[in-house]
Amino acid sequence: METIETYGWLVLALPLLGSLLIAFGHQVLPGKAPGYLGTLAIAGAFACSVLALLALEDRGEEERQVRSVAWDYANTVGVDAQLTILLDPLSLLMMLVVTGVSTLIHLYAVSYMASDRGYARFFAYLNFFVFSMLLLVMAGNFVILIAGWAFVGAASYLLISFWYRRTSATAAGIKAFVINVVGDVGLVIGTYFIFRGTGSLDFLTTFERVGEAFPTRNDAELVAGCLGLLVGAFAKSAQVPLHTWLPDAMEGPTPIHAATMVTAGVYLIARMHPLFEQAPAAADVGAIVGCLTLLIAATIGLVVTDLKRVIAYSTMSQIGYMVMAVSAGAYAAGLFHLMTHAFFKALLFMAAGSVIGAMAGAQDLDRMGGFRRAMPFTFGCFVVGGLALAGVPPFSGFFSKDEILTYVGSRGDLYAVLAILGYVGALLTAIYTFRMIFRAFLGTPVPEAQELIDGHLHHAEVHRNPANGEVEDTDVGFPGPEHHIAERAGTMKAAMAVLAVLAIVGGFLQIPGVTHVLDTFLEPTFADSRLYEEVSPSETLEYGGLALGALLGLVGIGIAYLLWVKQPARPAALRTRLAPLHYVFSHKWFFDELINGLIVKPFAFLGRFARGTFERLFVDGLLVGGTSGAVRAGSSAVRAAQSGFLRYYAALLLLGLTALGLYFLLAAA
Repeated sequence: METIETYGWLVLALPLLGSLLIAFGHQVLPGKAPGYLGTLAIAGAFACSVLALLALEDRGEEERQVRSVAWDYANTVGVDAQLTILLDPLSLLMMLVVTGVSTLIHLYAVSYMASDRGYARFFAYLNFFVFSMLLLVMAGNFVILIAGWAFVGAASYLLISFWYRRTSATAAGIKAFVINVVGDVGLVIGTYFIFRGTGSLDFLTTFERVGEAFPTRNDAELVAGCLGLLVGAFAKSAQVPLHTWLPDAMEGPTPIHAATMVTAGVYLIARMHPLFEQAPAAADVGAIVGCLTLLIAATIGLVVTDLKRVIAYSTMSQIGYMVMAVSAGAYAAGLFHLMTHAFFKALLFMAAGSVIGAMAGAQDLDRMGGFRRAMPFTFGCFVVGGLALAGVPPFSGFFSKDEILTYVGSRGDLYAVLAILGYVGALLTAIYTFRMIFRAFLGTPVPEAQELIDGHLHHAEVHRNPANGEVEDTDVGFPGPEHHIAERAGTMKAAMAVLAVLAIVGGFLQIPGVTHVLDTFLEPTFADSRLYEEVSPSETLEYGGLALGALLGLVGIGIAYLLWVKQPARPAALRTRLAPLHYVFSHKWFFDELINGLIVKPFAFLGRFARGTFERLFVDGLLVGGTSGAVRAGSSAVRAAQSGFLRYYAALLLLGLTALGLYFLLAAA
């Protein structure tokens, strides 16, 4: 086995080993040992990813795709599936992002979750999540991809419903699981159509055969397969209409939201680019849905007052940019934004965890204000993450998000419209991001925030079980009424500091006319792409796009400052004046109500009917009851015939022989 293959398998093995060791050995691991063990396992995976990257760079341009097969998983009825990993620039980029950011998340959680009763269980779940995500991005064929996809869904359910004593947490976990299963079904159906045409489940073989198997562009069967893949991508990456699980997922512990699960759909579209380029109709659907998602999420972010949900909707919106990019053929731009967004999104969630911890679990912006003096480090991290998210130079989001819009706008009429709407979304992003920052850290503190600032906050919101009144888990890492400021913990501060630096300098990898590190690195993966070179605007257009994006970001920050700092009474007046819009936005465009009315309630009614009528009368009554009644009647008749009298048995025997004789006489006649 080559060195790079060894590193690849180690990247997979270390998180799985860490999860198993913590799960089965937590009783003998003292104190924070499960947390440090889990962190060490992911840090080891990150180190192996770096070594794999170096080994890949040592290979020639023609050898940048390495397949490694452990064993044949299945070989029957034309299906040849192997336990295969694929190491190429795309999978290496994802491996580095997943393991690097997850290492910092684990480090942050070592202290954040320190007093939680499920401390070891949390790290066992988190290591399993990282293993599942790595299996997904390293898969070399559809079978392993589907397995990793399902594992990620299971891990997300475990983490979202981690505080299972809360009804809201378990409901959120179930909702996420069900929607992700819808995506799993779409992925499997899409795989079926693609396998039917190409006769292979291996990625590289499938890509080689796609032109021969589907010679005409927009072949109906290929479009159907790609749409199935999109269903899987939309569900996992929270794109409309399969997005409603993501805001509810905020019921889980804050560190998990800094993770990278929602980028799986972006990776899937980029990985399957040869299929989508041969089925441009499906790619157009992906781009349109991504654009709609970024706008819808941005409008909801303008009115949400839950701190974590604001960041959740920003995540959903930024994933919309990425989906639009990779669907439009701007693969490097979409993946560049995936990387930079991983930095500043994780930073924002960690900083939000610091605020929530200080507020003893309270997440409502209406109960915050003036935290800048009490939490200067957290404030600085929030500003860095917010500037990156708003696309202000020289922060990382400025280079990555505006590169997407410039590339998409150069594709033609449809995509030019999508790019314009993307710029509208960029303006809204800057407004809601700094609305969140200004309300939490500037202005006049509300009484509870003032108590925190003065160091006299002695009460807290806790969750009690209505059945027994016992205190349940809270979102501050401990099940009690104390409060703490998370930035005082060394491991949390270290993780946030690293992400802050990355959020500042991460964009320097791609500066128009200066650096094209990611473009060059990813080129071998997309060498067969017709769009990779076509979707390439001029440097003048790129600089113009950057200037426009920066201007919109600064204007959005100015609007937020005017509304929530200089004239804090103005937002209430605007809510009254724009009441219909506010009503739609605050009700999240009624997606939950629509899904509940069109899908949940009808199927619940059918379930009740099947259980109460069909099952009770037909299944239990006719089939089960009728069959068992007939058996009982027959057995009663046979039992009654067992009288114990010899003459009775002799008469029956004679009668039987007579009947048998008559049968043969009649048959002979």
